[in-house]
Amino acid sequence: MSNENLSRDEAAARSALLRVDSYDVELDLGNAADPAAAGFRSRSTITFDCSEEGASTFLDFIHGGIDAVVVNGRAYDPVETVDGSRVLLRNLQVGTNKVSVEGTALYSRSGEGLHRFTDPADGRTYLYTQYEPADSRRVFANFEQPDLKASFTFHVIARSDWEVVSNGVEAARTPLGDGSLSRWDFSATQRISTYITCILAGPYFKAQDMWSTTLPDGTDLMVPLGAYCRASLAEHFDAENIFDTTKRGLDYFHGLFAYPYPFGKYDQAFVPEYNLGAMENPGLVTFTEAYVFRTKATEAQYEARANTIMHEMAHMWFGDLVTMQWWDDLWLKESFADYMGALAVDEATDWTNSWVSFANRRKAWAYVQDQLPTTHPIVADIPNLEAAKQNFDGITYAKGASVLKQLVAYVGFEAFIEASRTYFSRHAWGNTTLADLLDVLGDASGRDMSEWSRMWLQTAGVPVLAVEAETAPDGTYTSVAVRQDAPDPASGEQMPRPHRIRLGSYDFAADGWLERTGTVEIDVAGRRTEVPELVGAQRPALLIPNDGDLTYAKIRFDPESLATLLESMERLRDPLSRAISLSALWNSVRDGVLSARDYVRLVIRTAPSESGAGVKQVLLDNARAAVERYAPAEIRSELREQLFTAVAQQLADAPAGSDSQLILARTAAALARYSTSHNALLRGLLSGEVSYPGLGVDTDLRWRLWQGLAGTGSAGPEELKTELASDNTAAGRVGYTVAAAALPDPEVKAAAWTAAVHTEDLSNELLSATIEGFSIGGHELLDPFIPDYFASLTDVWASRSIELASRVVAGLYPSAQDLPLHTVPADHPVLLLGQEWLETNPRAPGALRRIIIEAQDQLLRALRAQAAAR
Repeated sequence: MSNENLSRDEAAARSALLRVDSYDVELDLGNAADPAAAGFRSRSTITFDCSEEGASTFLDFIHGGIDAVVVNGRAYDPVETVDGSRVLLRNLQVGTNKVSVEGTALYSRSGEGLHRFTDPADGRTYLYTQYEPADSRRVFANFEQPDLKASFTFHVIARSDWEVVSNGVEAARTPLGDGSLSRWDFSATQRISTYITCILAGPYFKAQDMWSTTLPDGTDLMVPLGAYCRASLAEHFDAENIFDTTKRGLDYFHGLFAYPYPFGKYDQAFVPEYNLGAMENPGLVTFTEAYVFRTKATEAQYEARANTIMHEMAHMWFGDLVTMQWWDDLWLKESFADYMGALAVDEATDWTNSWVSFANRRKAWAYVQDQLPTTHPIVADIPNLEAAKQNFDGITYAKGASVLKQLVAYVGFEAFIEASRTYFSRHAWGNTTLADLLDVLGDASGRDMSEWSRMWLQTAGVPVLAVEAETAPDGTYTSVAVRQDAPDPASGEQMPRPHRIRLGSYDFAADGWLERTGTVEIDVAGRRTEVPELVGAQRPALLIPNDGDLTYAKIRFDPESLATLLESMERLRDPLSRAISLSALWNSVRDGVLSARDYVRLVIRTAPSESGAGVKQVLLDNARAAVERYAPAEIRSELREQLFTAVAQQLADAPAGSDSQLILARTAAALARYSTSHNALLRGLLSGEVSYPGLGVDTDLRWRLWQGLAGTGSAGPEELKTELASDNTAAGRVGYTVAAAALPDPEVKAAAWTAAVHTEDLSNELLSATIEGFSIGGHELLDPFIPDYFASLTDVWASRSIELASRVVAGLYPSAQDLPLHTVPADHPVLLLGQEWLETNPRAPGALRRIIIEAQDQLLRALRAQAAAR
């Protein structure tokens, strides 16, 4: 285990020594349907050039045993050449070298490497790979780093009645033996990185289509489209909608980037127990099958799927065609894809509120991440693969995309796109760093990008922009300024950044709506920026400091504007302005500036008129978090009942069949996990004795209702088993696992704890479900496990993959705590235990310490908000 964590320095040394030409990889998956088979045969043959005679290096392979290592025709004893997850290569020759490694790779249940899943609905076996950042070495021996690109040719043996797919097109298929197995041979890929290679195998349902365009030179580009899902989900698979979004994206990006799609075909597979939303494997993009909606979904869910499709498609250029040299510059692909995903949905689909969704969810994620003590610049310091795994976070994705939106406002959209086109043509099939991007941006915009880069990409923390205004007796402004508070998280010194922002003035129209009456666009620089354009103007009912959401900053409202929002948020007509304002107020709750009580009152009044499904869902989720985390214990029950009663009433009044109706029903089920006051409603919905026109109580909603009842002991284990018998599917199994672990029985909690912490029998998805269910409960049930949590951290981290260990450590941290009266937040017992663990484990892996540090900070923030609300 100790040498799995490849360092940046090791990767740089290997890159200086080698240039990899090609891989030929053979995988024998003929035993995959046998649950007793732990592994499969893997053979990797690699051709590469070495620049130094007699040099030594190593291959990466996390394996279940290696049988043969052959270097330049000479066989080596694996005992002498294999060191943990590294295969040592000695005495290389200048020029071309060829190495072959054959051994056993292991099937995965963690979603890392080659994941194997058995469908409970029909007992059929499904396989798929997931590699980012460094898990292709779990499937075949390779040089696992992004800058050693090569051409890959895959060969797979599997059941003849399966679908088998890879990055390249199928070149040949040959039956073997009695015909029950076949060998698939795939064409060689272009030069790509190891982490975006991919294999899909199993009895997948397949849909097909075609996209074509005429290129500027008059030739036609034909791209075959494929879409895959498990056979038991085929009846729910809306492939035609997926293809429609895909074609719109290909049309859009071809026009935008002026560089033809370079990977031949475009397959998309929706797979079970997936750790991510999706992965940009060229020619075979993989998605979570949560995007196959087997029950009713809201428009916000469909829009989120479209955004993910566009995000991954943007990666074909930003990430696959041109790839970062090392994980320090992960943002070069993820930030761009996040920005381009929102842009493409806005400009190429029928959804009109893409930037509302971005502000509402993605940017909110960035604000949370960027206020943690572990925050980092967008261009991060990634010393090793373990750090890389932890850096797929809100900074790299959402803050980076937010800063790109600011950049577009700074240099202009046309210059930004011109720079992107130059970037692709100049660096196609290669690897880049920050300097390469700044070069093309500087050329296209005519600006020196170094200062912008230093202030935005190489610093951390969230600036706060606040309006300071003085008014005359007649209500006109005598002075207006924007104050920027931007302390560096490390030094505490102020580092104000340049912002291009719009100040939006809003007043009540004759019909009672808050309408925009004027805007002023300014460049904010330094700690204080005067706005002379507003002097003499009548003070509006509401002044939004970042109208249009152009920059990345938290905003604070002047007192008059805050009062307007708290009393009349529902009258603010513009969806983006409303989303920006709601996000700002939620940040104020987390900062202890606005009380949970005021926020819940705002949500109760605002939710009925919120038409955006995505905004409404976030609004209600935040209200629940305000109650359970940020409200003092002595008023929590009162606030919870106020919210629950309002949600139940709004559900009864919601338009039939609307997204609002479904969201309210889901929220009622979530609130029921800690309240029995509306059990009759939940029971009635389950039995059919209570019904609302247009509300279908489908399997997804049924499991949510059962989980709510189970959390308070209002449902029993036999009822849950009966429900599982009627929905024996993958999703049903997850729903049951959450509900069963939620039962408020000490023995149930002990069993769930043991399963999650002290055994390794659960797959990734069932582990998360067990953790979620266990965490539903009061202090009397959960507090006894706190000592064992801290005592088990080191063993959990050492015995599991980083994916599974992270789920246990983050998911079971005892975050649901109350601040006792007359107690300083920092003196809370859980925080003291966490601090003691950090102090006594200074050499614990950095990724493990990071999770604990972040959890400690989130708890401290919640306790401070509780204290401020008293």
